[in-house]
Amino acid sequence: MAKFICNLKKYRQLAGLTQEELANMVHVRRETIVRLEAGKYNPSLKLAMDIAKAVNAPLEEIFIFED
Repeated sequence: MAKFICNLKKYRQLAGLTQEELANMVHVRRETIVRLEAGKYNPSLKLAMDIAKAVNAPLEEIFIFED
């Protein structure tokens, strides 16, 4: 099974956003952002793309799947 690595916290902080602000921007609850940052939730493609756009970072740098 592929290992899921999430660099969202780094890019969110670089963008100067709180978890709550990012959650509001991408229309999810703050708890979803918390779970994503902990690597305990795999986002849908739409959510992943919305997050990448919100933090102005490449999708493949935020969400990584390793074999």
